Amino acid sequence: MTHLEEQIAHLTRTVDELNEVVTRQQGDIDLLLRRVQMLMEREAQREAEGGGGVVVGDERPPHY
Repeated sequence: MTHLEEQIAHLTRTVDELNEVVTRQQGDIDLLLRRVQMLMEREAQREAEGGGGVVVGDERPPHY
Protein backbone atom coordinates (compact mmCIF):
# COMPACT_ATOMS: atom_id res chain seq x y z
CA MET A 1 0.00 0.00 0.00
CA THR A 2 2.85 2.40 0.83
CA HIS A 3 4.38 1.75 -2.58
CA LEU A 4 1.14 2.74 -4.31
CA GLU A 5 0.86 5.91 -2.23
CA GLU A 6 4.43 6.84 -3.22
CA GLN A 7 3.64 6.26 -6.88
CA ILE A 8 0.50 8.37 -6.66
CA ALA A 9 2.44 11.18 -4.97
CA HIS A 10 5.13 11.01 -7.65
CA LEU A 11 2.56 11.00 -10.47
CA THR A 12 0.68 13.91 -8.89
CA ARG A 13 3.89 15.94 -8.69
CA THR A 14 4.72 15.07 -12.29
CA VAL A 15 1.27 16.13 -13.47
CA ASP A 16 1.58 19.43 -11.59
CA GLU A 17 5.00 20.11 -13.13
CA LEU A 18 3.73 19.29 -16.61
CA ASN A 19 0.74 21.56 -16.06
CA GLU A 20 3.09 24.43 -15.21
CA VAL A 21 5.11 23.78 -18.37
CA VAL A 22 2.00 23.68 -20.56
CA THR A 23 0.64 26.84 -18.96
CA ARG A 24 3.92 28.69 -19.56
CA GLN A 25 4.08 27.45 -23.15
CA GLN A 26 0.52 28.59 -23.78
CA GLY A 27 1.47 32.06 -22.55
CA ASP A 28 4.45 32.07 -24.92
CA ILE A 29 2.23 30.93 -27.81
CA ASP A 30 -0.32 33.65 -27.07
CA LEU A 31 2.42 36.30 -27.02
CA LEU A 32 3.89 35.05 -30.30
CA LEU A 33 0.46 34.98 -31.94
CA ARG A 34 -0.15 38.60 -30.92
CA ARG A 35 3.25 39.62 -32.31
CA VAL A 36 2.67 37.82 -35.61
CA GLN A 37 -0.76 39.42 -35.91
CA MET A 38 0.75 42.84 -35.24
CA LEU A 39 3.45 42.26 -37.88
CA MET A 40 0.86 41.09 -40.41
CA GLU A 41 -1.26 44.18 -39.77
CA ARG A 42 1.80 46.42 -40.08
CA GLU A 43 2.79 44.78 -43.38
CA ALA A 44 -0.76 45.03 -44.73
CA GLN A 45 -0.77 48.73 -43.84
CA ARG A 46 2.61 49.18 -45.53
CA GLU A 47 1.33 47.46 -48.68
CA ALA A 48 -1.83 49.58 -48.67
CA GLU A 49 0.30 52.71 -48.53
CA GLY A 50 2.27 51.45 -51.53
CA GLY A 51 5.62 51.64 -49.77
CA GLY A 52 8.01 49.10 -48.42
CA GLY A 53 9.10 47.58 -51.71
CA VAL A 54 11.83 45.01 -51.52
CA VAL A 55 14.91 45.20 -53.75
CA VAL A 56 15.42 41.80 -55.35
CA GLY A 57 18.76 40.65 -56.78
CA ASP A 58 20.51 43.19 -59.00
CA GLU A 59 17.47 45.43 -59.27
CA ARG A 60 18.31 49.09 -58.64
CA PRO A 61 16.29 50.95 -56.03
CA PRO A 62 13.91 53.59 -57.47
CA HIS A 63 16.07 56.53 -56.30
CA TYR A 64 18.85 55.73 -58.81
